[in-house]
Amino acid sequence: MKNPVGPVLRMGDEVEKIIAAIEDDNPGIEITVTDRGAYVRVEGEHEITVTQATLRRYLGADYEIRSLGAIMSAFSGRVITASDSVTWQSLAPNSNGTRR
Repeated sequence: MKNPVGPVLRMGDEVEKIIAAIEDDNPGIEITVTDRGAYVRVEGEHEITVTQATLRRYLGADYEIRSLGAIMSAFSGRVITASDSVTWQSLAPNSNGTRR
């Protein structure tokens, strides 16, 4: 992967469901998961997003997107948070010289 982006998540009960939500919200993007024991690194190329709606499908209707921050110990790329989603974007320019 040339420009991997995504969260580093502390291991816990919700991690597998969060990974599934990220995979669902990013069809057509290969998501790689590297298990390091105490944490997992979740990465996709250039840009990946997870939405509160998808997280709630996996974790329950009362799950708040801000709860993701409590288990996200780090991330690669630039993180953009909104009230209903989190996006990780590459800092590297695209082939045409612009940023995503």
